[in-house]
Amino acid sequence: MSENTVQLTPELVENPVGAYAGFRTRAELPRVVLPELRTPVRLVTRYADVRAALTEPRLIRDRSKVPGGAGGPDPQAELAAAAFEGFPAEYAKYLTGHLALFDGAEHARRRAPLTRAFTARRIAALRSFVERSAGELVRGLAAAGEAADLLGEFAYPLTTSVVCELVGVDEADRPRVCAWIRDFAYGDGGRTTDGLIGIVEYVKELIARRRAEPTEDLVSALVRGGAEEPPLTEDELVSVVLLLVNTGITPPALFLAHAVLALFDHPEELARLRAEPGLLERAVPELLRHVTLVRIGASLYATEDFEFAGTALRKGETVTVALLAANHDPQEYGHAPERLDITREFGRGDGHLAFGHGAHYCLGAALGRLVTSVVLDQVLVRRPDTALAVGRDELEFGHWPADGFHLLRLPVRF
Repeated sequence: MSENTVQLTPELVENPVGAYAGFRTRAELPRVVLPELRTPVRLVTRYADVRAALTEPRLIRDRSKVPGGAGGPDPQAELAAAAFEGFPAEYAKYLTGHLALFDGAEHARRRAPLTRAFTARRIAALRSFVERSAGELVRGLAAAGEAADLLGEFAYPLTTSVVCELVGVDEADRPRVCAWIRDFAYGDGGRTTDGLIGIVEYVKELIARRRAEPTEDLVSALVRGGAEEPPLTEDELVSVVLLLVNTGITPPALFLAHAVLALFDHPEELARLRAEPGLLERAVPELLRHVTLVRIGASLYATEDFEFAGTALRKGETVTVALLAANHDPQEYGHAPERLDITREFGRGDGHLAFGHGAHYCLGAALGRLVTSVVLDQVLVRRPDTALAVGRDELEFGHWPADGFHLLRLPVRF
């Protein structure tokens, strides 16, 4: 490793005031190696630069489209190999062909049907389902009178049921489909593979069913397609649904647990929220900013030699955005941006980059905000006695490759 390259540890990746503070002051983008990977990347940490990188047409996600070929090792391939190790190739292809890895016209073609299907009306219609599901889960856990794992016993079941409702899994099929999703999303070993196979085969059956008898669910909308472009192939449809499962369950569940923990860590902000529930509207984006569950974004590849953020990039060079660093940039958020402030006022738009920016902005952002608002209301505001059931130093965290640490469980008492 070059002496100018910094090896990042999980602790550094998840600390918004650690190494990032020094990186932001550098004239050039630092060259770093992400945890458990081997290939150096240029890391973008300043808010303005991250926004610019996510809309820069000369930085693309599909490495194969770099003119003349990129050559050399690929950090994205390293990460994919670690994430999909052990999956049969005929099923892993649905995970590696998703929207996040395409650019330009191909990305727009694949995203358009999902954009049309993810309507504001469809998301708004889910509110009553989310409220009912969250309420039933909380009441059941509270009635048991024992410490409950807010992550495993509440957040995961809630986000799984929401995805099933959104996709259009028939009521009779939900127990087995939810079991496959649980195994795939947070199982281990053979359970993860079995879960993936079960989901893929079920989605194929569901697509065939909706072609014959369409309903008002998201799969039916995707199957119908639009009038101005060719419909998605079956493989593309399966990949889209797998993307919803992959990004719509574990990341939101982890965020909900980390958001609740952030409020426990800031008791004065939690007390303020409980006293003024109307602050939920500001608390949700502030928690998204403060937590920034996806700390490091996807790999981007330079299509030509050019200067970016004071750095002479070479064609094929890899650039990665540090979303957590950007969301804690003092140039954007002023003094002490690491502090949680549920009265913080943002400007136009989200006011943060937790959902990304540009063409790859998260399609599920509106649903994520809705679920977060409902959960904070039902778990913390309406239940003022909800609190950690263990000492803060007893909480368990696990490390994700190329990222920081995430909660393994969050014991609480209602």
